[in-house]
Amino acid sequence: MARKFGQDWLAYTHTVRRWIQRLGAIRFGGRQGLARTIKETTMASEFAHIDCGNWVSAKLIIIPLLAAALFLGLTLVSPAFVVVAVLCLLTGAYFVYARYAFSPRGGNIQNRLWKLVLDRLDWNGKGRALDIGCGNGPLTIALAKRYPDGHVTGIDYWGKKWGYSKAVCERNAGAAGVTERVSFQRASASALPFDDGFFDAAVSNFVFHEVSDTRDKREVVKEALRVVKKGGHFAFQDLFLVRKMYGEVDDLLETIKGWGIAEVAFVDTSISEFIPAALKLPFMVGKVGIIYGRK
Repeated sequence: MARKFGQDWLAYTHTVRRWIQRLGAIRFGGRQGLARTIKETTMASEFAHIDCGNWVSAKLIIIPLLAAALFLGLTLVSPAFVVVAVLCLLTGAYFVYARYAFSPRGGNIQNRLWKLVLDRLDWNGKGRALDIGCGNGPLTIALAKRYPDGHVTGIDYWGKKWGYSKAVCERNAGAAGVTERVSFQRASASALPFDDGFFDAAVSNFVFHEVSDTRDKREVVKEALRVVKKGGHFAFQDLFLVRKMYGEVDDLLETIKGWGIAEVAFVDTSISEFIPAALKLPFMVGKVGIIYGRK
């Protein structure tokens, strides 16, 4: 009981501290502080009460910490192993920090990046939308909540790598009250099981670079755009600043225009102020951006 009380007290003090910070933003930030507070409150409501999962897998923490323990034991054989043990320990500590920063109780970085995608989608909310690589369904559900007149389909391959599942998606949709306006199905982003122009809008977040059966990631973008109708809108966030995957951004945009896309633009989201410097490493979110526009 004492442990539970301690956990509840920590949660309570964390909530109070967040609201003091928000009130401070309003008091000292004027209209900008108020606008920021309203945005954060709206964002929290869009992703509230659902299991979003975490982009930093628990394995990234457990494996280096176990390795650190192993190498610490080996220091009995040779003191030289202490260097490797420290490196493993630091790696594990970094991913502990990253996992916390991405979580709602930390910096909420994950939800904020999802919101950047939503805000770049210039959709009127009528018809059908597709979320490519939906994970546990947070972006799918947020779209459905933001656009109550539309229907959103979330697709994912749901492999064991990330621990996401269709069952969790459906449970999250029920908790968010959007079950009737969303659907989920297993599919690969490299071969979407939909006719050309089937959707009025499409979104995706940190998925294209993970599609292992397509070497040229530009082809994954092309496949995503194939199922968007003429005049429909799209917003895709991925590691578009990694040249080995996508080449130069300007060349990528020209390539996309060559596919018959009416409007396409790019925004570098890695420079967002809410992203801590420690997370702006290339293997985290230091190379992310959003490609958005109208087909």
